[in-house]
Amino acid sequence: MATQYQTTTLNVAREYCQHLFLSAFYQRPAASRILFKGGTALRIIYGSPRFSEDLDFSGFGIRKPEIEELITDTLSAIERVGLSLEIEEAKATSGGYLGIIHHRFGDYHVEIRLEISLRDRATVKPETALIAGDFLPAYTLLHLPQARLVEEKLSALFDRAKPRDFYDLYFMLRKGLLPQRDRHRLNEVLTRLKHMKSAPLQELKLFLPRDQQALAKDFRATLERELKRYVGP
Repeated sequence: MATQYQTTTLNVAREYCQHLFLSAFYQRPAASRILFKGGTALRIIYGSPRFSEDLDFSGFGIRKPEIEELITDTLSAIERVGLSLEIEEAKATSGGYLGIIHHRFGDYHVEIRLEISLRDRATVKPETALIAGDFLPAYTLLHLPQARLVEEKLSALFDRAKPRDFYDLYFMLRKGLLPQRDRHRLNEVLTRLKHMKSAPLQELKLFLPRDQQALAKDFRATLERELKRYVGP
């Protein structure tokens, strides 16, 4: 399968575990108050080429003890079908919940960062996605509305400006996901991109399939051209 996906066995193993968790998670009734988001959502729901290490969510109207019970129930359900995902460093944080999921996949040790934010008090109507792929039977999940998901990804870029955030913006632009109301922020992205060192951008290669490697090699120029299509020279 690593050959089919043009990537490493570790990336494939991690994504399998992500699907396994999401499938079991969204079969639990309490998960209806927790909405999937972030870079992994861009890949699993919208088809981004970039593999991801994290599972990010926003929770609405759910307390931290309920989240802990939900996570435990999800992992128990996975274990009942003969697979073992373990969670370590699980803890409530000031903004929600954070845990690290571990799985031993042959010679590979898979680690997935799980974060659920409870900072948002507003009511959000979830969107539903049917996920059909090579890993598991089709399953349904709930995610942030597209415009909100994209807006949060753009905010993440301004907060931390990691290479993956720039790539996710590139994908959203190419996919036509960025709402008109957010396009005024792209001039600031251009400014930040010009001040970013080239070396960190090479980290993208670890998480992109082989047919995207050429893009990673000169990613700054590629993204700059794409941004200028929206904001002009």
